[in-house]
Amino acid sequence: MFENLSKRLEGIFNNLGGQGRLTEEDVNAALREVRLALIEADVNLKVARQFVDRVKEKAIGADVMGSLSPAQQVLSIVNEELVEVLGGVEGDNKLNLGGTPPQIIMLVGLQGSGKTTTAAKLANYLRKQGQRPLLVAADMYRPAAVNQLKSLGRQLTIPVYSEAAGADPVEICVNSLDYAREQANTVVILDTAGRLNIDERMMNEVINIRDRLHPREVLLVADAMTGQEAVHVASDFNQAVSLTGMILTKMDGDARGGAALSIRTVTGVPVKFMGVGEKTDALEPFYPDRLASRILGMGDVLSLIERAQESIDQEEALKAQQKLQQGKFDLEDFLNAMRQLKRMGPLRNVMEMLPGFNKLAATPEMEEALEGDQLKYVEAMILSMTLEERRSPDIINGSRRKRIARGSGTTVQELNQLLEQFNEMRTMIRQMSSGKGPWAQMARQYAGGGGIPGMPGLPGAGKGIGGKKTGKAVRKEKRKQKAKSRGGKR
Repeated sequence: MFENLSKRLEGIFNNLGGQGRLTEEDVNAALREVRLALIEADVNLKVARQFVDRVKEKAIGADVMGSLSPAQQVLSIVNEELVEVLGGVEGDNKLNLGGTPPQIIMLVGLQGSGKTTTAAKLANYLRKQGQRPLLVAADMYRPAAVNQLKSLGRQLTIPVYSEAAGADPVEICVNSLDYAREQANTVVILDTAGRLNIDERMMNEVINIRDRLHPREVLLVADAMTGQEAVHVASDFNQAVSLTGMILTKMDGDARGGAALSIRTVTGVPVKFMGVGEKTDALEPFYPDRLASRILGMGDVLSLIERAQESIDQEEALKAQQKLQQGKFDLEDFLNAMRQLKRMGPLRNVMEMLPGFNKLAATPEMEEALEGDQLKYVEAMILSMTLEERRSPDIINGSRRKRIARGSGTTVQELNQLLEQFNEMRTMIRQMSSGKGPWAQMARQYAGGGGIPGMPGLPGAGKGIGGKKTGKAVRKEKRKQKAKSRGGKR
């Protein structure tokens, strides 16, 4: 979402970093570019000006101008101010669910903002936190809204409370509380009807629900693709029902992101969650410091670790670790690793959490890997092999390669590339498990004697880590492979 803003800011700070000492004119010129970058990203004009003024006030101080790395100091100040604009490190961007259960979360928003899907995503998220959520279908105006919520509830095995068509939405919400107490639910999520912020009758309905139930959280679900209109919508709803927070949907889209950078400053309403995809697990807590780091190209390793912990099967990971320690690695393991990676979400979203991703993504090989279906092709090629071939890749000779390529809808050249990269990865793992060779030396240097330093190259995306430079061991392995392949043809 912040791709263009990230690229602009990265270019600005690269120019600053090229200067040994910074003058006040250098800082002013850089901050003019920062202000233009923010405005292009659809950040509110007043917010952009205030942001630049605060950065300028701190950046032109004697401590920064006299430091040995003034460009890094300015970058640090910009990072601090971005965090502040987004909500602050100690901000109130967490749900407040303390007190006697069941606690009530009321979702409000415009028609078409993705409120019903977001209700299911939020319930799924809270269940992972140990809560027992109940979804309440209180949208009696949109056709099939109740059925949609019921369908999502069945998919997630989360209970949904609903009443017959024509029932009063306010009474539905009140009755759902008694049902929640009977079923020992700890959180009740009210999916109210979408409305226009100028529709007084519909706005009165959510006001009545709020006054009758006194929800702990009143969250506005807003479409980030609407840009600054989301800020105006937040202001209108906040005035009517006193919002406690917001959920920005479609943050994985190609919107410029200005709403996320403007809402807190303009309305005082914190963003608590962001929707990053269509699946029911594509909802992330909104961390201002992590998002600021991502915008500035510094990655978001904490979120990446959390996502990996949720997605990766710990038992499978333990088995894989034991095999790696023994120097064993076959295409079955490779396929499992690819599938674990896919569970973490779209590859581009995962890669964006890695520091320095912006520069890496600019390479043609990486663009091809991220935008194409490389992982699908890899999976197709491996699934077209027999179990024996996956567990003993060395037996894959010329005739077998032709059969596998035909079966997977790929070419022999693509299969050769996959096997070549697999062999390089296997060589690396064997060296590290034996403690000998260049990769073992690098592991000791970077990981204190163990652990793989970094992530292997992507299959189908050019050379992997090490490429052709893994030393004599790789060349020896390739010669062995060619000899076996020629033997198979005979």
